[in-house]
Amino acid sequence: MGFPFETASWDVVDGAMFIGWGTVMPGVYTLIAAVICVYTLWAGNRAEQKHYKRVEK
Repeated sequence: MGFPFETASWDVVDGAMFIGWGTVMPGVYTLIAAVICVYTLWAGNRAEQKHYKRVEK
């Protein structure tokens, strides 16, 4: 995994570049981020429901 161009210069870069481009890794990172987001929403909702039920009594 080296510089993807013949000339090692930033002048030849004409678009977005990031590690993992052209592989499955961007999809894997997106899946990991989605799982973390869903877990955070689930845990936050669970905590809020506990507080709500405690105040309701």
